[in-house]
Amino acid sequence: MCADALTLENAWTLLGLTGPVGSEGLASAFRTAVKTARPDLPGGDAERFRNVIAAYRLLQAQTLALPAPQTHLKATPFIRPPAPSSLLALTPMQAISGGCVRVTLGARILLVHTPPGVRTGDRIRLKRGGADGGDALLPILIRPADGLSVLGGDLFMDWAVPQRMMDDGGRIEIQTHAGLRSSWLVPDMVEPVRLRLKGLGLPARGNRAAGDLFVKLQASADLPSAAEDLLLRFTRVWTPERIAA
Repeated sequence: MCADALTLENAWTLLGLTGPVGSEGLASAFRTAVKTARPDLPGGDAERFRNVIAAYRLLQAQTLALPAPQTHLKATPFIRPPAPSSLLALTPMQAISGGCVRVTLGARILLVHTPPGVRTGDRIRLKRGGADGGDALLPILIRPADGLSVLGGDLFMDWAVPQRMMDDGGRIEIQTHAGLRSSWLVPDMVEPVRLRLKGLGLPARGNRAAGDLFVKLQASADLPSAAEDLLLRFTRVWTPERIAA
């Protein structure tokens, strides 16, 4: 599955900017843009919310934010520094297993294959992909998707558990990208509860070790307890017809 490329111009537009700004200006623009895009507020939108976060991370990764001009210095005309016009935007699952990414370079649309374990800020060399016919270095940005987000080599996700399990403790099963994983809870854990599953983050690459998966547990009164879930599964399998057979 291929993802669309996010250009620097798109990122500036999403944050309401016309070009690079200082770190304080970038943070201020992000706070304003993400507040208006929050899906839990009137007028917000989940897709725009994710794109605003992706745009902010891109501008940070590119280190294109320039220091804010000092008031005692004479203002000079702004000249935009040369920079790549596109990046390789990956989902966390594409970063885990490698993937095919669609990127626009000038008038061309290319499919680029990325290896497993790349991180945000890494660069992929694209042979003869530059405007002058030379090689192009395209930066990587890993966007949140499918309930997963990435920081460095670590993955982050939320998982709902029954409130009674949070209160009484016990064994839980968590559906991760690598399959079911079990963990034990102790009674009356102080929220927020975060579990660390070692080695389930982005895979090792080069001299960088594999990351971990951090799971934030969210108590839910709507979920069945472990015993109730077992009873439900038993009931689905051992129907009266099967017992009679």
